[in-house]
Amino acid sequence: MIENRIDIITMGCSKNLIDSERIIRRLKVKGYDAIHNAESPCGEYVVVNTCGFIADAKEESIEMLLDLARLKEDGEIGKIVAMGCLTERYRDDLVQELPEIDLILGKFDWDGFIDSLPNLTESPKPKSWERELTTPPHSAYLKISEGCNRFCAFCAIPIITGRYKSRPIEEILDETRMLVSRGVKEFNVIAQDLSSYGIDLYGSHKLSELIDRMADIEGVEWIRLHYAYPSDFPLDILDVMAKRDNVCKYIDIALQHASDTVLTNMRRHITRCQTEELIAEMRRRVSDIKIRTTLMVGFPGEGEKEFEELLDFVRSQKFDRMGAFAYSEEDDTWAAKNLNDDIPEDEKQRRLDLLMEIQTDIYEEKNAAMLGKEVLLLVDEIEGDTRICRSQWDSPEVDMNYYVKGSNAVPGQFIKARVTGYQLYDFEAEAIV
Repeated sequence: MIENRIDIITMGCSKNLIDSERIIRRLKVKGYDAIHNAESPCGEYVVVNTCGFIADAKEESIEMLLDLARLKEDGEIGKIVAMGCLTERYRDDLVQELPEIDLILGKFDWDGFIDSLPNLTESPKPKSWERELTTPPHSAYLKISEGCNRFCAFCAIPIITGRYKSRPIEEILDETRMLVSRGVKEFNVIAQDLSSYGIDLYGSHKLSELIDRMADIEGVEWIRLHYAYPSDFPLDILDVMAKRDNVCKYIDIALQHASDTVLTNMRRHITRCQTEELIAEMRRRVSDIKIRTTLMVGFPGEGEKEFEELLDFVRSQKFDRMGAFAYSEEDDTWAAKNLNDDIPEDEKQRRLDLLMEIQTDIYEEKNAAMLGKEVLLLVDEIEGDTRICRSQWDSPEVDMNYYVKGSNAVPGQFIKARVTGYQLYDFEAEAIV
């Protein structure tokens, strides 16, 4: 155990990662050696920022806490602090089940813990949104809101995070300028629901104004949008995307399903016809847009007819990027209280496999069409003589990588390359000098 060292471990999504980055900044200003996701935690405190979204994520967070409890027993670490979505939701249970945890916080009350630590320096307290980046220095996530007002039948996020709360535009722009001053070029804008941004603060949709003003800031090279909601989607953001060169022609929008029966059961407030009209409008207004979506199989009410509707939807829409998962019942959600989760797990898995087989064929078709194309790429890493890069249509960690030969560029630089080969989730390319 190392005195004045605090290890921060982040579980789950990029929204959690931003919270961890803010904590790290506060700790460093106070004079502590704050280490993120160390291979071997050894601090006098270890803070676990847990995830509580789905069953697998909850289990992973609990296993991490149990592993740390063993390290604590062996004297390798000091105290364990748990925070985040899992603890926000199951605090009382964790107090009873894991007495090895020294302090259990929720998702939003970690300030008190940090304030309780003695100052080791005289540095002034940073602004609430300041943070220490854990991503590559040229790329950052930018969270523009907390919470969600949608209350989909399957989702526990509103239970955990509460009602939707937009951050003020000026504060987000200040954070953007600060990150640019540190060398950030790529901004991955995230929220549980981008579509609702601004309504609570300003009385109307403000996503397009925010992104347009971000795009005006010198040094902002790429802005990419994540986690829009299809119902009440602000169409004017597409006009901003079409006219601004530094707004990526990319949107991540979770559609979940295509059967009207299932969409009604999910309480999504949209039909298949309306969804298809929205996708068509996206492609009409932004000709080179690439759409990432997430779909769910096995939700209550999904019989063979409804599942076939979903397969037909995927075949016809040919999504550029797609993830999928099988439904798992979450405590206290509307579905858990009102619907019967009666589809066997092996049948859910069969449907998931079949859905992804169809998407694999779509990837094969779309990847083959990229052969010979010239693309602008951002260098993320170097491996030997290969540059690992992404295009404007590829978000970090979840989308395609380009493995480029023939370039001396360093991470954070942009290069042009010609696609020479592909696999399912990656491309090979040669730099254009």
